[in-house]
Amino acid sequence: MEVARSSHPPGGQPPTIEVRGTRFHDVDERQVVQQVLRGLTRSTGGWIVTPNADILRICAADPTAAILVKQATCVVADGMPVIWAARIAGTPLPERVTGASLIFSISAALAQQSGSIYLIGGGPGVADQAAVNLATDFSGLRVVGTDSPPYGFEHDPAAVFEIAAGIRATDPDVVFVGLGFPKQERLIGRLRETCPRQWFVGCGAAVPIAAGVLPRAPRWAQRVGIEWLHRLAIEPRRLARRYLIDDLPFVVALLTAAAWHRLTARRRRASGASEAHP
Repeated sequence: MEVARSSHPPGGQPPTIEVRGTRFHDVDERQVVQQVLRGLTRSTGGWIVTPNADILRICAADPTAAILVKQATCVVADGMPVIWAARIAGTPLPERVTGASLIFSISAALAQQSGSIYLIGGGPGVADQAAVNLATDFSGLRVVGTDSPPYGFEHDPAAVFEIAAGIRATDPDVVFVGLGFPKQERLIGRLRETCPRQWFVGCGAAVPIAAGVLPRAPRWAQRVGIEWLHRLAIEPRRLARRYLIDDLPFVVALLTAAAWHRLTARRRRASGASEAHP
């Protein structure tokens, strides 16, 4: 378990905190939204990735997935186990920042300046309904396009080209891509080659949540870290193996390693102090 806080160069990027080989930026949701707005004023695009424990597990086993996360402009923790691991290790992250929250907070900020978004993800009609809901909730927001690509589209260069063409034609400020990790990040990596001005957010289930077809857990459940139980109850057949067989042992190992890291760090400091003062 490696957990380390980097320094913050004056005027540069915020410091990072490393958890299980992934570096997270030491920012809260408000700061993430501000970073997007600053980038847009300079016509400088970016890429937001929101790793949770499942994504950390995938990255630990798949170096190509880990590279995708490292390429992002901003990496924030979507998952309380990640927050707990950083806190236990003694290098806490400020808060959990989820794709399901960013789709609303970024949309709200863009609405204040007649900004625009593009939605990708969900089944047929889901992105369209999310567009209606977001435009209704945030007066001034422009939803300039939606796309619900079919299963396997990523293997069809023509389909990917069509998605990129839609973004270039509508020129949105922010593109929310909700296809699940690492598919959404692979698509974003390809889209950024021809859409450098846009900000891209890999947002997982945020599009169906915004559409109202996938209910989110109550806020108290989010705060205490059991939102995964809510999701499991809604989609047991799809999520049972991921949450209970794949992720649960990884989370236990993650938290155990964080505790061991802090304990050994204390022992090293105590040993150093005793040697300095015999």
